[in-house]
Amino acid sequence: MSEKLQMLGSRKGRTPALQNYSSVTVSDNSGGKEAVIVGVFGYRGVLRRVPFANVGDLVFVSVRKGTPEVRKQKFKAVIIRQKMPLRRADGTWISFEDNAVVIVNPDGTPKGTEVRGPVAREAAERWPKVASLATLII
Repeated sequence: MSEKLQMLGSRKGRTPALQNYSSVTVSDNSGGKEAVIVGVFGYRGVLRRVPFANVGDLVFVSVRKGTPEVRKQKFKAVIIRQKMPLRRADGTWISFEDNAVVIVNPDGTPKGTEVRGPVAREAAERWPKVASLATLII
């Protein structure tokens, strides 16, 4: 599973959608309601450039609102929705109402048991265990 976490793919030609200190909604039932991105796994960029992430990327989040057990904790999470329009390989564009993540365990399995709202197809293809909990994949 560690190969899965390290395989993040090329960022060439991708629009910077979410960056450090972006506020995101936690879209599962793990106890978190709102979180802030504090790091992007696998980002290799220029010195002092702010790292960015897109749908399907693994990020490090700090939970700001939620149950007392998860508040002020840091977790790994997968981005499942983004507001900024995303271009797909077939030429279509897609965007969502909000920026949302699903909190995952260190081995890549989701911490919650259900995912609320739609999940982007790019995230579902890269993270099949998140896709299995999703009710709607767009």
